[in-house]
Amino acid sequence: MFKKILIANRGEIAVRIIRACRELGVRSVAVYSTADRESLHAQIADEAVCIGPPATKDSYLNMNAVIQAAVNCGAEAIHPGFGFLSENAEFARLCEKSGIVFIGPSYTSIEMLGDKAAAKETMAAAGVPVIPGSKGAVRSIDEAKKIAEECGYPVLVKASAGGGGRGIRRVDKAEELEAQITAAQQEAKNFFGDDTVYIEKFLVNPHHVEIQIMADKKGNVIYLGERDCSMQRRNQKILEECPSPIVSPELRKRMGKAAVTAARECGYYNAGTIEFLVDENRDFYFMEMNTRIQVEHPITEEVTGFDLVKAQIEVACGLPLRVKQSDVKLTGHAIECRINAENPAQNFRPSPGTIRALYVPGGPGIRIDGAVYQGYTITPYYDSMISKLIAHGADRDEAIRKMRWALSEFIVDGVDTNIDFQLEIIKQPEFLSGNYDNGFLTRYMEAKK
Repeated sequence: MFKKILIANRGEIAVRIIRACRELGVRSVAVYSTADRESLHAQIADEAVCIGPPATKDSYLNMNAVIQAAVNCGAEAIHPGFGFLSENAEFARLCEKSGIVFIGPSYTSIEMLGDKAAAKETMAAAGVPVIPGSKGAVRSIDEAKKIAEECGYPVLVKASAGGGGRGIRRVDKAEELEAQITAAQQEAKNFFGDDTVYIEKFLVNPHHVEIQIMADKKGNVIYLGERDCSMQRRNQKILEECPSPIVSPELRKRMGKAAVTAARECGYYNAGTIEFLVDENRDFYFMEMNTRIQVEHPITEEVTGFDLVKAQIEVACGLPLRVKQSDVKLTGHAIECRINAENPAQNFRPSPGTIRALYVPGGPGIRIDGAVYQGYTITPYYDSMISKLIAHGADRDEAIRKMRWALSEFIVDGVDTNIDFQLEIIKQPEFLSGNYDNGFLTRYMEAKK
């Protein structure tokens, strides 16, 4: 086991990793920007190193600063969390070059799967169902028009290097295609430094269902059930649940086998998530693979009893998986609400500021993954998510009831939050029945206007 790990992240995921390190008897090193000097992760780690000013490009995205911090403090490994450098193949390569273990997949796997157009080709070759569309990136408007006509409108123009809902444009008719390609390319260039795009058929109101996999370096790959992430606003997840209310045991098995096939095809190891779209006929299609731990990983942990972050660390230092596929059992139901510092009534405008009072719910089946405290100042520099509220019950109805009272008890004073909005969502008939899809939240918001 490693003796010391540097966490190249901030906020609640950095805190989560620090706690996993403690349980494994590993010393942790936090990195922080000057804006995060008073952050929880910088205070509870065994060591903390300032790596730059508030701007992410000068701190959390500064590969050289992160690597140098690890070298200086004698860290043997770096855990990137999610976001920032977590899916950056060049960073993973630099870690290896510097003699530091990257707690994630190999940089070759990240390269292969980071280009979403190329990943789609790889999956199709492996026999994993993919959404109809271009075979790789589109190189010209004429080619794009031809592919869109073959697929049939509506289609999606998507950035190959995209993520977090960036670089995606829906096109409903041929006359809009060229303008939307240009817009997607520009956004992709700005956010990812790569303007490559591809085209795929737009499935109207599908379900977004993802399979969590874990693989070690000895060729063992398992899947740990699925998460339903269909509750989205502008391609950003708001609420997730595990298992999915629309997935039968038979469908789960087929999707799980496809996910394992996908991982093996890429020589993949460590934690990963294969995201699928499921249509009204319960046919599923590969969308993309995320080569990191996911924001919503706690609900899988609650239902399976499997600690994904500790497993990541164990796999990275060469240990085999502790469990086999036959050991994986789903027990009960879990729901996660992302608690953000934002104002839903003002188009979800971020709400930085100082938390004057804070009360978080507790009790059986309630988990908080957070990094804020009373007196903490939420800065305008980073993501607005302040914590994740997870409820685990014996079944879906119990999990919903737990989440309902937990949200009602959650108090954050000093900044606006989406707590009341989350409470609204889980009271809606469509959510209560489990009969909601990717388009539900858009329809709900339009109806409220």
